[in-house]
Amino acid sequence: MRVAALYDIHGNLPALEAVLQDIRQANVGQIVVGGDVVPGPMPRETLTRLLDLDLPTHFIYGNGELAILAILAQIAGARTGSVTYWGTTSGARPPENIVETYRWTAAQLQSEFEPVLARWPKTLQLEIDGLGQVLFCHSTPRSETEVFTRLTAEGRLLPLFEPLQVSMLVCGHTHMQFDRMIGGTRVVNAGSVGMPFGEPGAYWLLLGPDVRLRRTLYDFTQAAERIRGTEYPQAEEFAVQSVLTPPSEEKMLEAFTPVELTP
Repeated sequence: MRVAALYDIHGNLPALEAVLQDIRQANVGQIVVGGDVVPGPMPRETLTRLLDLDLPTHFIYGNGELAILAILAQIAGARTGSVTYWGTTSGARPPENIVETYRWTAAQLQSEFEPVLARWPKTLQLEIDGLGQVLFCHSTPRSETEVFTRLTAEGRLLPLFEPLQVSMLVCGHTHMQFDRMIGGTRVVNAGSVGMPFGEPGAYWLLLGPDVRLRRTLYDFTQAAERIRGTEYPQAEEFAVQSVLTPPSEEKMLEAFTPVELTP
């Protein structure tokens, strides 16, 4: 059985469509969607595309889904007061332009998609040919918001991964692929389908019987125009910074280092 792992799509439907074309040619038997399908510029269309797939597809939640659910709960009047979960590493309310994208995304998804997102679990474990027991989580098994990268010291990560008793863990969240050993556990970051850091493209994993870090190219100019044609509040910024000219890995590694494994 081959498994495709798709993480951090962030409503980038053109990127997802390109990856799904590659998946059809790769003899994939199952798909794991590793969280942060939303927020993003085409949330309804992206979720619908994933939910309508004719392959067995598993979902786990990321910090994006939990933030959207928190906003939807407030909209529905399920609780009073302000939103207390924003999906940030520190737990603090993000800048207002980010809050605007979360509220806009929630408004696109309310009622129809809220129960779908609410059913997604935190982790998933599969037996994959050639790889053994593989655990999927959004960031770390204990938190969907913690940050670690290929540069994070192994000694800081061993307490998180040594007790898991799995041969491999697949994660995302930081939008940069890596494949490293932490003690006896192989830890692989799938990268980001829709909002990558580094060279433009849609990044994902092909698992079984080995591990392949995949990067799918697509028509970035056309995708940027489709995104600009949406009503997403940050459409122009997303088109430029997530499709046409993403920030470099070096820049993002420097930004993430101070907040590694922040509670």
